[in-house]
Amino acid sequence: MITLYTMEREYPYGTLRSTNGSKTKVVLEEKGLAYRIECVRPGDVWKKVPEVLARHPLGKVPWIEDGDLTLYDSTVINEYLNDAYPQPPLLPEDPVERARARALENYGDEGVLMRYLPLIWMPWWSPQDKRDQEGMARGRTGLSSEIFPFLETQLDGDYLAGDFSLADVPFMAVAMVLQVDGMPVDDFPKVSAYLDRLRSRTSYRAIDPATPLADASSNR
Repeated sequence: MITLYTMEREYPYGTLRSTNGSKTKVVLEEKGLAYRIECVRPGDVWKKVPEVLARHPLGKVPWIEDGDLTLYDSTVINEYLNDAYPQPPLLPEDPVERARARALENYGDEGVLMRYLPLIWMPWWSPQDKRDQEGMARGRTGLSSEIFPFLETQLDGDYLAGDFSLADVPFMAVAMVLQVDGMPVDDFPKVSAYLDRLRSRTSYRAIDPATPLADASSNR
Protein backbone atom coordinates (compact mmCIF):
# COMPACT_ATOMS: atom_id res chain seq x y z
CA MET A 1 0.00 0.00 0.00
CA ILE A 2 1.22 3.49 -0.84
CA THR A 3 1.76 5.85 2.08
CA LEU A 4 1.26 9.58 1.51
CA TYR A 5 2.98 11.90 3.95
CA THR A 6 1.23 15.25 4.08
CA MET A 7 -0.27 17.90 6.37
CA GLU A 8 -3.93 17.67 7.38
CA ARG A 9 -5.54 19.29 10.40
CA GLU A 10 -9.12 19.88 11.55
CA TYR A 11 -10.34 23.37 12.40
CA PRO A 12 -13.81 24.61 13.37
CA TYR A 13 -14.36 25.75 9.77
CA GLY A 14 -13.18 22.54 8.12
CA THR A 15 -10.31 20.15 7.55
CA LEU A 16 -7.35 22.03 6.12
CA ARG A 17 -4.86 20.19 3.93
CA SER A 18 -1.57 20.89 2.21
CA THR A 19 -2.31 22.09 -1.32
CA ASN A 20 0.55 20.06 -2.79
CA GLY A 21 -0.34 17.03 -0.69
CA SER A 22 -3.88 17.38 -1.98
CA LYS A 23 -2.60 17.22 -5.55
CA THR A 24 -1.17 13.77 -4.91
CA LYS A 25 -4.20 12.66 -2.93
CA VAL A 26 -6.43 13.50 -5.88
CA VAL A 27 -4.29 11.43 -8.24
CA LEU A 28 -4.32 8.47 -5.86
CA GLU A 29 -8.11 8.73 -5.75
CA GLU A 30 -8.47 9.14 -9.51
CA LYS A 31 -6.32 6.05 -10.03
CA GLY A 32 -8.27 4.06 -7.44
CA LEU A 33 -5.04 3.12 -5.65
CA ALA A 34 -4.88 1.80 -2.12
CA TYR A 35 -3.14 4.27 0.14
CA ARG A 36 -2.98 5.56 3.66
CA ILE A 37 -2.14 8.96 5.12
CA GLU A 38 0.61 9.77 7.58
CA CYS A 39 0.11 13.28 8.94
CA VAL A 40 3.24 15.37 9.27
CA ARG A 41 3.11 18.09 11.92
CA PRO A 42 3.06 21.57 10.35
CA GLY A 43 5.69 22.75 12.83
CA ASP A 44 8.06 19.99 11.71
CA VAL A 45 7.73 21.20 8.13
CA TRP A 46 8.13 24.89 8.98
CA LYS A 47 11.16 24.15 11.18
CA LYS A 48 12.67 21.71 8.63
CA VAL A 49 13.36 19.06 11.26
CA PRO A 50 15.84 16.29 10.35
CA GLU A 51 13.11 13.64 10.15
CA VAL A 52 11.39 15.62 7.38
CA LEU A 53 14.62 16.56 5.58
CA ALA A 54 15.56 12.87 5.46
CA ARG A 55 12.49 12.20 3.31
CA HIS A 56 12.24 15.49 1.41
CA PRO A 57 15.53 17.43 1.13
CA LEU A 58 13.62 20.73 0.78
CA GLY A 59 11.76 20.05 4.02
CA LYS A 60 8.31 20.06 2.46
CA VAL A 61 5.32 17.79 1.93
CA PRO A 62 4.27 15.65 0.25
CA TRP A 63 6.35 12.58 -0.18
CA ILE A 64 5.23 9.02 -0.74
CA GLU A 65 6.50 5.56 0.05
CA ASP A 66 5.63 2.91 -2.53
CA GLY A 67 7.38 -0.29 -1.56
CA ASP A 68 11.09 0.49 -1.38
CA LEU A 69 10.65 3.81 -3.21
CA THR A 70 10.54 7.13 -1.38
CA LEU A 71 9.64 9.98 -3.74
CA TYR A 72 9.05 13.68 -3.13
CA ASP A 73 7.59 16.68 -5.01
CA SER A 74 3.91 16.49 -5.93
CA THR A 75 4.42 16.95 -9.67
CA VAL A 76 7.12 14.27 -9.81
CA ILE A 77 5.03 11.95 -7.66
CA ASN A 78 1.98 12.41 -9.87
CA GLU A 79 3.98 11.76 -13.05
CA TYR A 80 5.34 8.60 -11.43
CA LEU A 81 1.86 7.43 -10.40
CA ASN A 82 0.57 8.05 -13.92
CA ASP A 83 3.43 6.01 -15.41
CA ALA A 84 3.50 3.23 -12.83
CA TYR A 85 -0.27 2.83 -12.66
CA PRO A 86 -1.43 3.76 -16.17
CA GLN A 87 -5.17 3.28 -15.76
CA PRO A 88 -6.99 5.53 -16.04
CA PRO A 89 -4.50 7.71 -17.95
CA LEU A 90 -4.21 11.28 -16.70
CA LEU A 91 -2.33 12.69 -19.68
CA PRO A 92 -3.40 12.82 -23.34
CA GLU A 93 -1.74 10.38 -25.73
CA ASP A 94 -1.11 12.95 -28.45
CA PRO A 95 2.37 14.43 -27.81
CA VAL A 96 1.27 17.99 -28.54
CA GLU A 97 -1.72 17.78 -26.22
CA ARG A 98 0.39 15.94 -23.66
CA ALA A 99 2.94 18.78 -23.67
CA ARG A 100 0.16 21.36 -23.36
CA ALA A 101 -1.30 19.51 -20.36
CA ARG A 102 2.12 19.45 -18.69
CA ALA A 103 2.58 23.16 -19.36
CA LEU A 104 -0.78 23.95 -17.79
CA GLU A 105 0.06 21.77 -14.79
CA ASN A 106 3.26 23.75 -14.39
CA TYR A 107 1.30 27.00 -14.60
CA GLY A 108 -1.06 25.83 -11.88
CA ASP A 109 1.78 24.56 -9.74
CA GLU A 110 4.27 27.44 -10.02
CA GLY A 111 1.97 30.30 -10.97
CA VAL A 112 -0.79 29.57 -8.47
CA LEU A 113 0.11 27.04 -5.75
CA MET A 114 3.58 28.47 -5.19
CA ARG A 115 2.75 32.14 -5.76
CA TYR A 116 -0.71 33.42 -4.90
CA LEU A 117 -2.48 30.57 -3.12
CA PRO A 118 -0.16 30.41 -0.06
CA LEU A 119 -0.91 34.08 0.66
CA ILE A 120 -4.57 33.10 1.08
CA TRP A 121 -4.21 29.60 2.51
CA MET A 122 -1.45 29.73 5.08
CA PRO A 123 -3.16 32.38 7.27
CA TRP A 124 -6.19 30.10 7.60
CA TRP A 125 -3.97 27.73 9.61
CA SER A 126 -3.50 30.48 12.25
CA PRO A 127 -5.92 32.13 14.69
CA GLN A 128 -8.02 34.83 13.07
CA ASP A 129 -6.35 37.69 14.94
CA LYS A 130 -2.92 36.57 13.70
CA ARG A 131 -3.75 36.31 10.00
CA ASP A 132 -2.03 38.56 7.49
CA GLN A 133 -5.14 40.14 6.00
CA GLU A 134 -3.13 42.32 3.63
CA GLY A 135 -1.29 39.30 2.31
CA MET A 136 -4.55 37.42 1.86
CA ALA A 137 -5.92 40.38 -0.10
CA ARG A 138 -2.83 40.36 -2.34
CA GLY A 139 -3.35 36.68 -3.03
CA ARG A 140 -6.97 37.22 -4.02
CA THR A 141 -6.01 40.16 -6.21
CA GLY A 142 -3.39 38.04 -7.96
CA LEU A 143 -5.95 35.34 -8.70
CA SER A 144 -8.54 37.78 -10.02
CA SER A 145 -6.16 40.00 -12.01
CA GLU A 146 -3.83 37.39 -13.48
CA ILE A 147 -4.78 33.75 -12.97
CA PHE A 148 -8.51 33.68 -13.61
CA PRO A 149 -8.40 35.87 -16.76
CA PHE A 150 -5.85 33.43 -18.23
CA LEU A 151 -7.95 30.40 -17.28
CA GLU A 152 -10.98 31.96 -18.96
CA THR A 153 -9.03 31.83 -22.23
CA GLN A 154 -8.00 28.19 -21.72
CA LEU A 155 -11.35 26.68 -20.77
CA ASP A 156 -13.00 25.65 -24.03
CA GLY A 157 -14.45 22.45 -22.59
CA ASP A 158 -15.10 20.85 -19.24
CA TYR A 159 -11.39 20.56 -18.41
CA LEU A 160 -8.13 22.19 -19.42
CA ALA A 161 -6.74 19.47 -21.69
CA GLY A 162 -9.66 17.39 -22.94
CA ASP A 163 -10.61 14.84 -20.30
CA PHE A 164 -9.66 15.38 -16.65
CA SER A 165 -5.88 15.25 -16.49
CA LEU A 166 -2.84 16.22 -14.48
CA ALA A 167 -3.37 19.75 -15.82
CA ASP A 168 -6.50 20.04 -13.67
CA VAL A 169 -5.02 18.60 -10.50
CA PRO A 170 -3.50 21.85 -9.12
CA PHE A 171 -6.84 23.56 -9.59
CA MET A 172 -8.52 20.93 -7.40
CA ALA A 173 -6.42 22.51 -4.64
CA VAL A 174 -7.61 25.97 -5.73
CA ALA A 175 -11.20 24.75 -5.47
CA MET A 176 -10.44 23.47 -1.97
CA VAL A 177 -8.88 26.73 -0.79
CA LEU A 178 -11.61 28.95 -2.16
CA GLN A 179 -14.28 26.74 -0.61
CA VAL A 180 -12.90 27.78 2.78
CA ASP A 181 -11.92 31.33 1.87
CA GLY A 182 -15.16 32.19 0.09
CA MET A 183 -13.50 34.42 -2.51
CA PRO A 184 -16.12 35.26 -5.16
CA VAL A 185 -15.39 34.24 -8.74
CA ASP A 186 -18.63 35.46 -10.33
CA ASP A 187 -16.75 37.74 -12.74
CA PHE A 188 -15.21 34.65 -14.34
CA PRO A 189 -18.09 32.38 -15.43
CA LYS A 190 -15.94 29.69 -17.03
CA VAL A 191 -13.67 29.51 -13.99
CA SER A 192 -16.63 29.45 -11.61
CA ALA A 193 -18.25 26.56 -13.50
CA TYR A 194 -14.89 24.79 -13.72
CA LEU A 195 -14.27 24.96 -9.97
CA ASP A 196 -17.79 23.63 -9.32
CA ARG A 197 -17.11 20.84 -11.80
CA LEU A 198 -13.90 19.91 -9.99
CA ARG A 199 -15.70 19.87 -6.64
CA SER A 200 -18.26 17.46 -8.10
CA ARG A 201 -15.66 14.80 -8.89
CA THR A 202 -15.60 11.77 -6.62
CA SER A 203 -11.90 12.33 -5.91
CA TYR A 204 -12.61 15.78 -4.46
CA ARG A 205 -14.24 14.26 -1.38
CA ALA A 206 -10.78 13.22 -0.14
CA ILE A 207 -9.69 16.88 0.00
CA ASP A 208 -13.07 18.50 0.66
CA PRO A 209 -12.79 20.72 3.76
CA ALA A 210 -16.16 19.29 4.81
CA THR A 211 -14.70 15.77 4.96
CA PRO A 212 -13.53 14.95 8.50
CA LEU A 213 -9.97 13.81 8.94
CA ALA A 214 -11.00 10.34 10.06
CA ASP A 215 -13.06 9.83 6.91
CA ALA A 216 -10.22 10.66 4.50
CA SER A 217 -7.20 8.91 6.03
CA SER A 218 -7.20 6.15 3.42
CA ASN A 219 -9.28 4.95 0.51
CA ARG A 220 -8.98 1.19 0.85
